Amino acid sequence: MSGDTDLIKLYSGRILELAADIPHHGRLSAPGATVKKRSPLCGSTVTVDLNLANGTVSAFGQDVKACALGQAAASVVGGAILGTTPDQIVQARDDLRAMLKDDGPTPSAPFDGLEVLRPAVAFKNRHASILLTLDAASEAVAQLVQTQSA
Repeated sequence: MSGDTDLIKLYSGRILELAADIPHHGRLSAPGATVKKRSPLCGSTVTVDLNLANGTVSAFGQDVKACALGQAAASVVGGAILGTTPDQIVQARDDLRAMLKDDGPTPSAPFDGLEVLRPAVAFKNRHASILLTLDAASEAVAQLVQTQSA
């Protein structure tokens, strides 16, 4: 029964609030890059559309079909990503992965809202879904940086 109780605690009110209100939910009409990521374990998918201008994210859209934890992560990322640099996005992804897998520190601002997902550390089968949005955004900015420097 303890496992059931832990799972119930994991889906806190704050996580459910975030999951219900995802910023920039929807696709961009003219994205510079589009990346779709899928978690093979649970089937969650996230498609990210992204534009860069002057070295920062100028437009962001996301189509999220994920569990509440993946939706909550997408909500935090969607609320924080505009105006960030490619390096900040990659660092946030790496920090989130370390937080989940190694109980590392919370990603730094503006992605520090991902702290709400710290209780998921114990639920390894949820990690991939939580990482989807930042994985997709990291790949999208890498594509755009490569295109812009070519």
